[in-house]
Amino acid sequence: MSPESHSDALENLTEEQLRARLAERETTIAEVAALVARVRHEINNPLTGVLGHAQLLLREDLSEKARARVQKIEELAMRTTEIAAELRAVKRPE
Repeated sequence: MSPESHSDALENLTEEQLRARLAERETTIAEVAALVARVRHEINNPLTGVLGHAQLLLREDLSEKARARVQKIEELAMRTTEIAAELRAVKRPE
């Protein structure tokens, strides 16, 4: 639907219909925000363990090949942690 036809369609709605549509959208946004919060939590829990174990391994005497692999695990875990942190910006409507 083009912006003009969408605008025209909204103009033809009653105030009650507009309020109902707004309530539907707010409900959808709240559901998405709740899902994002759950996903962030479910990612962070095991990720904390992966990152912690990688950092503990890096304290040990490892071959260069093993050290490089564990450093890559740590790097990717940190990157994923940053991505999960960005999901905090998704909030429920006030």
